[in-house]
Amino acid sequence: MLEYEYREIRFPRGTSRNATRQALTDQAEYGKWELARVRLFPDGSRKVTLRRKIIRQLRLL
Repeated sequence: MLEYEYREIRFPRGTSRNATRQALTDQAEYGKWELARVRLFPDGSRKVTLRRKIIRQLRLL
């Protein structure tokens, strides 16, 4: 069964698309995060939810 770890990042209103894209690209590239959800609020701010797989080590006896 796959388990995921989640992280939320908020971008304030006025953050350019390019800056947002670059920040998310860095998270994906270096932290192995993938995009789970983007929520755009009426005030222009964004809430981005990222996820990544949790790899559990099985103990062998």
